[in-house]
Formats: sequence, C-alpha cells, structure tokens
Amino acid sequence: MWIWVILGIILIIIILIISLYNNLVKASQKVKNAWAQIDTQLKRRFDLIPNLIETVKKYMEHEEKTLTEISKAKNMFNEALKIDEKANANDMLTNGLKNIFALAEAYPELKANQNFALLQEELSKTEDKIAFSRQFYNDTVQMYNTLVMTFPTNLFAKIFGFKEEKFFEIENKSEKENVKVKF
Repeated sequence: MWIWVILGIILIIIILIISLYNNLVKASQKVKNAWAQIDTQLKRRFDLIPNLIETVKKYMEHEEKTLTEISKAKNMFNEALKIDEKANANDMLTNGLKNIFALAEAYPELKANQNFALLQEELSKTEDKIAFSRQFYNDTVQMYNTLVMTFPTNLFAKIFGFKEEKFFEIENKSEKENVKVKF
C-alpha cells in the first residue's frame, strides 16, 4: 500500500516538473517569436533605406552627416548579435530618419518628389508596425520573466538554464523627452 502512495507522489512530482519545464519552453519560444516579428519589421525598414538615401542624395548633397549616420546605423544593426545592440542601432536609425524628414522641409522639391513621399509613407507605416511589435515583444518578455522569477518555476528555470530576457527599451533619451512647441 505504501509503495503505491510513494509511486503516486513521485508520479505527481514528475508530471509537475514536466509541466513547469514545458511552460518555460513555451514562454521562451513566444519571446523568440515576438522578437522575430520586430526583426522582420526592422529589416523591412532597413530595406527601404537605400531607396530613401538615393532619392534624398541629389537634394541633400551637403547633408552628408545625416546620410552617413543612417548607413552607420544600418551596418551596426546588421552586425548586432544582442537585442540591446539592435535596439541601439534602431535608435540611431530613428534619429537619422527624423533628421532626414526634418531636413526635407528645407527642400520643397524633395518634399514634392513622389518617390520620397511614397518612401516616407512606407517608413511611417513600418514605424507603426515596429511600435506595435515592440509592445507585443515587451508584453511577452514580461510574462516570460514573471514565469522565470516566480516560485516554484524559478527553481526549475535555474536548473534548466532559463534566464530573464531583456526588454526592447528606448535607449535614446531624445525619444523620451517631451516635444517643445513654440509659437
């Protein structure tokens, strides 16, 4: 009789361990999938950049610094291995794009260029998708990290090597600052 009780307890413990492990794997895979969604949108944006640069180049020949910054950000992103490195490259690119669109105001013929307008619209749509994907990723990371940090899952997370994931945060302080409007 005692043997069946002990075997039953061992079986329950094994099922609990398997369940906790599987939950950790599922949550980890959701984080990877959420990052893949961001990565897809970032790559889409980077694919639009060469066309934008070619369109803008002939109008902004003396704005080489901005164009160089965008190229540098694209290279940094391609070489980045970690999420925070990609986030930094993303922030750098976002600043470069903001500069291009701000400079475009000084070039009426550039603003009137249909190719530029289409690229600007595509980039704007892509930025919206990136923002949505970023939010989804951070929500997914928050759920995963909560799972990794709460008892009893945290014990098995340590044993099986599951670690907290980093959020995709804005590193660039200028993006966090309030917009100053002057009349």
